Amino acid sequence: MLEFLPSANDVIAVRVSHKIRGADLDSIMDRLESLLNRFDKIHVFVETQVIDGIELSGLPTYIARAMPLFTKLNRFGRVAVVADQAWVRLGTRLESLILPFISYRVFEPEERDEAFTWVNGKGDPS
Repeated sequence: MLEFLPSANDVIAVRVSHKIRGADLDSIMDRLESLLNRFDKIHVFVETQVIDGIELSGLPTYIARAMPLFTKLNRFGRVAVVADQAWVRLGTRLESLILPFISYRVFEPEERDEAFTWVNGKGDPS
């Protein structure tokens, strides 16, 4: 399930739980593309809860749409990921090693408010 959360205008904020469907990925890409058309720098907040699968049939379309974003990585600022599962936090940390010029922070569920404040540009920048 996907839910977009209210946030600052230059932030995409989503809550994802259980199975991630192709339609969810399409919605996220639509929102990302819209923000990139309006802002020089965007920020991302992702909160995951009990991810137990991803719809494989949606991946080819998502990957095709996501590939052009590699030329725009300098336009991503703060990325906060709040995850209740260790494997999601680990995956995010690995991704942050591959993309060191993006400011990634990984949070546990009890730190959710801190994460949301930070990604919206109102918290400790460290």
